[in-house]
Amino acid sequence: MYLRPTFLIIYKKKSSEGYHSIPYVIALSSAMLLLYYGLLKSNAVLIITINSIGCVIEVIYLMLYLIYAPQKQKSFTIKLILVFNVGAFALMMVIVNFFVKGPNRVTAVGCVCAVYNVAVFSAPLSIMRRVMKTKSVEYMPFSLSFFLTLCATMWFFYGLFVKDMVIAYQTP
Repeated sequence: MYLRPTFLIIYKKKSSEGYHSIPYVIALSSAMLLLYYGLLKSNAVLIITINSIGCVIEVIYLMLYLIYAPQKQKSFTIKLILVFNVGAFALMMVIVNFFVKGPNRVTAVGCVCAVYNVAVFSAPLSIMRRVMKTKSVEYMPFSLSFFLTLCATMWFFYGLFVKDMVIAYQTP
């Protein structure tokens, strides 16, 4: 069976079909937080690079999703983006920059990243209700689930290698 990324299916069919934007909104939020974590930390070029690329990929997916989604899903997705990617991120930045001092900023942002990462790895489960109801995995993003698992494993070993326990243990 040939597996295509969700965003390519949406683009080719010109429809978001039954796909959800939740995993991608959460993934963008996580990448933004980890990018900020990398900017606060010294010697974090890999974290900055990977999460910059992740932000670009998630923005592209969300733009395609918003172009081809029905109005109700567009509205829901825009609300999610405003809550997670604008509101929560801005709130975290304000709190960290005004209330957390010095090296504790890296730890505080690292803890927030760990919580968000759990959401990233559990977000694809949001489609499970539809899978059980239809008894079909057609709308379950297998490639997303597979690559998230691969990503979690790689980040775990990277975190152990560089002795960054925030990175190593943020994977479920």
